[in-house]
Parts: sequence; structure tokens; C-alpha cells
Amino acid sequence: MQINSIIYQNSSIFYRVTGAGQTIVLLHGFGEDGTVWQPQIDFLTPHFRVIVPDIPGSGQSEFIPGASIESYAEVTKLILDSESKKFPVQEAEVAIIGHSMGGYITLAFAEKYPQYLNSFGLFHSSAFADKEERKEVRRKAIEFINTKGAHTFLKLTTPTLFAKAFTEKYPEKVSALMENGKNFTNATLIQYYEAMINRPDRTAVLQNFNKPVLFIIGEHDQAIPLQSSLQQCYLPLQSHVHILSQSAHMGMWEEKEKANEILFNFLFNKF
Repeated sequence: MQINSIIYQNSSIFYRVTGAGQTIVLLHGFGEDGTVWQPQIDFLTPHFRVIVPDIPGSGQSEFIPGASIESYAEVTKLILDSESKKFPVQEAEVAIIGHSMGGYITLAFAEKYPQYLNSFGLFHSSAFADKEERKEVRRKAIEFINTKGAHTFLKLTTPTLFAKAFTEKYPEKVSALMENGKNFTNATLIQYYEAMINRPDRTAVLQNFNKPVLFIIGEHDQAIPLQSSLQQCYLPLQSHVHILSQSAHMGMWEEKEKANEILFNFLFNKF
């Protein structure tokens, strides 16, 4: 695996590249970094060229003041443009899979640069804008982070991302994700929340994209509830819908084998 970097608005952005073949980009979510995708990286690398960024402010990537969901989409494009100098990427040769906030970034990318994509996937994510009550929950989270700090916030909220059965069976994995949260600054998590609050509804992206769209939904997901997810699945011309019956919001870990199989079948059939 190679660790590469680009500069965006004077900040260094790191990303991993592994494998060979058609290009897959995996975008992580809030309170994570690219390592959250390790089970999928290991599984997909023999078949594809896998690019996994650390979104600005996460992992090894530097914070970008004033960044938005659209900014993170521009970072993704810049990474692809940088990589295409070494391994040319033609139009419609890229698939992006976004988890949670990474799905919001995926949609922003698909809205502005659909010509890059042969498909994309929303993994526990949504094209809907936040409703007012959801925005208020995020604002209260910002207040908590300002008062108690980013790591304390993530220690409290991370266990709620997993189904109860998983947290009981694999407490060490939940703890590892919580421990990784110590690397986040208050400013980063607050910026992520503000970016999510301010993002627009992008259901039109689903309606206008005429290539395959993957939905992976957690039956027990509290962050992106099942019914809300199902309400958007009919919008694309070509929808591939999968429900992880034992998962909440972290299906890439909770049902690793099933998630890997879904991703492989979707991606393999697109190329």
C-alpha cells in the first residue's frame, strides 16, 4: 500500500492507494479515518485499484479552515486528478462508495462531476438534507464538543453506532474506534457538523444519475433510519438495495463478509 498526498488550500491531504485495475474510492464518515475501511481494502485490493483518503482533519490529513461538504468533494476530485497522471482515469471509470458523511461527499461529487463515475454507493448514508430537528441535535453536539471536548464526545457516541449484539461480542473493536477518536480536534468535528447541517438536499442527484447506485442500509441504524433510507431508493434509474439485518451504522465491521460480498458484486458488475 502506498501513502500519497496532495495539497489543497495549503493543507496536506493524505490518501492510500493499493491494488490495480479499475478505480474504487472509499470515503469514510464522521469520527473515522480511512483505516475504518481496512476489511474492505483487504478484500477489494486483489480485484481493483482502491483509493482511500483521510478526509481533511481526519487521520493524517490536515484541517482545512472553512471547509464544506463541497470542499471535501473537490479534494476527492483533486486526488483522482493527481492519480490519473500516473494511471490515466478515463471518463466513467471510477466508482465512489461513501459511508455516512462520506456519502454526503459522494453525492456532492456526483452532482458536479458525474462524468467521472460509472456508479456510486451510499453506505449508511442519505441524499436528504437534515430536517430541523436533526440540525438541532447536531447543534447540541457542537455545544457538547465545545464544552467537553472531541474525544469525550466520541467516547459517548461511538457505541451507539453499533448494534447491541456487536458491542457485546466485540467490545475491543468498539473501544479501538473510540480510542482513535483521541486524534480529532474540536475544530474538526465541529466543522464536520456544520458542513452536514448546511448541506442541501441532493435527491435530484439520485434522480438525474443514469448509472447504477448502491444503497447499503443498516436495519438497526439510528443515524440513518431504515425507513428514511428506503424512501430514497426508488429515485435512481438503477438502484441496488441491500439491508444488513444485523447492523446499525457500521456495517463494514458488523457484517464484514456480507458487506464485502455486496460491494464486490456491485463493483465487479459495473466494470
